[in-house]
Amino acid sequence: MSFCNPELNCAKCARLTAFRTENRRKYPFYHNAPVPSFGPIEAELLVVGMAPGLHGANQTGRPFTNDGAGDTLMLALKKFGFASGEYKKRKDDGFELVNARITNTVRCVPPQNKIKSDEVRNCRPFLKAETDDMKNLKVVLVIGKDAHDGFLEAMGLKKGDFKFAHGAEHFLPVRSLVLVDSYHTSRYNISTKRLTPEMFEAVIKKIREML
Repeated sequence: MSFCNPELNCAKCARLTAFRTENRRKYPFYHNAPVPSFGPIEAELLVVGMAPGLHGANQTGRPFTNDGAGDTLMLALKKFGFASGEYKKRKDDGFELVNARITNTVRCVPPQNKIKSDEVRNCRPFLKAETDDMKNLKVVLVIGKDAHDGFLEAMGLKKGDFKFAHGAEHFLPVRSLVLVDSYHTSRYNISTKRLTPEMFEAVIKKIREML
């Protein structure tokens, strides 16, 4: 039995549970529940984000789907052979991941897109279980510093030992995993050119070569 994903009415985090209840009233046709991981458990690559977006994964029920961050991520994954099909920003678009899986450190959408440390801690067992279940896992790509910190904490590692930097590679003392950092693929980072599509594609290309 896998414990990778919380139950649909998980109540571990009072703030997130209240926000979910509010959103179920405001957006009754949204997913409005913990967002399950996407992609095969047999994959060698795990992509870890921070949390679902209100009108992105929280709407569609699939990580990084229907928001600017997902547009950049999904297209780059397909370009380098980690996905097939056409990404149409819907859970039922037929887009599939190949040798890759996507998840978040926190599975429920947070207010103002801001997560809290206790919420990361409450969701940590799901990320740890997912990593344990991925028997072929070799590379973990973290999207943003929050995801970087959350993954290290889930692995019981000290953040200070592995400094976040875009494009950095960290060789972890856990199953010989390689942790690769990227700035977040948010629409804001792309529009301000803190991260360009070319910069992000260079990271995905590097991972493709590793695998």
